[in-house]
Amino acid sequence: MKNYDVIIVGAGPGGIYSAYELMKLAPDLKVAVYEKGHTLTQRRCPIDGDKIKECINCKTCAIMSGFGGAGAFSDGKYNITNDFGGTLYEYIGKKKAMDLMNYVDQINLEHGGAGTKLYSTADTRFKRICIQNGLHLLDASVRHLGTDINYIVLGHLYDELKDKVEFYFDTPVETVKKDENGGFTVFTKKEGEAHCSQCIVSVGRSGSSWMEDVCRDLEIPTSSNRVDIGVRVELPAVVFKDITDELYEGKIVYRTNNYEDLVRTFCMNPRGAVVTENTNGIITVNGHSYENPELQTENTNFALLVAKHFSEPFSDSNGYGESIARLSNMLGGGVMVQRFGDLIRGRRSTEKRIREGLVVPTLSATPGDLSLVLPKRILDGIIEMIYALDKIAPGTANSDTLLYGVEVKFYNMEVKIDNHLETMHKGLYVIGDGSGVTHSLSHASASGVYVARRIAGAEAD
Repeated sequence: MKNYDVIIVGAGPGGIYSAYELMKLAPDLKVAVYEKGHTLTQRRCPIDGDKIKECINCKTCAIMSGFGGAGAFSDGKYNITNDFGGTLYEYIGKKKAMDLMNYVDQINLEHGGAGTKLYSTADTRFKRICIQNGLHLLDASVRHLGTDINYIVLGHLYDELKDKVEFYFDTPVETVKKDENGGFTVFTKKEGEAHCSQCIVSVGRSGSSWMEDVCRDLEIPTSSNRVDIGVRVELPAVVFKDITDELYEGKIVYRTNNYEDLVRTFCMNPRGAVVTENTNGIITVNGHSYENPELQTENTNFALLVAKHFSEPFSDSNGYGESIARLSNMLGGGVMVQRFGDLIRGRRSTEKRIREGLVVPTLSATPGDLSLVLPKRILDGIIEMIYALDKIAPGTANSDTLLYGVEVKFYNMEVKIDNHLETMHKGLYVIGDGSGVTHSLSHASASGVYVARRIAGAEAD
């Protein structure tokens, strides 16, 4: 059996920054990272838009898993704020959370991110314009690396870590068990068993089902979380140019008139591209953008999401989101796309209508009717939000605006952890989006640094 001081399960942002900080503060510790996906350089989605246009359900999704986690091929936005992205500050304090996010930002700059722009929504004129139109712009500083620079940063971090930390790629962890005489054992089919004194679990959103199984086996309490369901909007970049040039991404929230539900913009990608994701065999939609002008498009895309919280007797929020995504996959063979004008007119989009529209899609998707997929309450909220956004960005509600569906953000059951992000089992930490506490690159990375410092003895009780 292999023996380590620390085993990290998952090489997403939480796991990476845990390993980085341990390497820096406690170089004598023997650290291993187990990751079910590929190395960064081996992560290649087969969809090329030519020979392969749709998801072929790879054994391990190169977009969702591997070094860098699901954030590796995101557009590399690090939102430095406590206003959204998770509730890490409730555990470690607001100042500590902000300090750690700024520390992660410095690491990124030192590893290839220098020269990228830091945007801010504080004291912007758009805050007033939003309020005047029934919208609320959240405060944040946003470091945009872009998918291309984010990849470079991750590559440099791996180069620095690979000779000091043992990585096991393409090695899914079956389960984690608590040893009778202290420590933990990690079980894998590929590499067998490994023992550690302390274990950091950082499996991200794609590991939600696995995390629930581990918590059940170890009798760690969990609580129900939420699921965000909606669409990805794609329109000409000029429509949102004033907002994206100044803010890059506007996190805008709207309360609907009909139901008083909250609808929010999410993951805005100026001059970006719409892409697919495979989460446990379910095809959903997302968006990317690039820092390099040569890789940019003529379109901007962003998600419109409605958060759904459930109370007793129903508690399977992720199952609810999965059922809607599966229905979309069944009707569209994958991702579905519809013109906003067709949706309002109560008709499905066709290839001809999409082709004759003024917005050229950046993703090959099946024309269809989203009203057959999304619940009426959610769809009504999205339509209301589009008309509200049209007041601050005229053109948003144009007939040719494209809506891709569905976009679902799955959140893990919130794992019961203390203020040190430690479970009831001393030495077992759960961090990142897999904990249900963080929902962003910056918060997940900060949680990794925090736990590493505690293990290294650099974080006071």
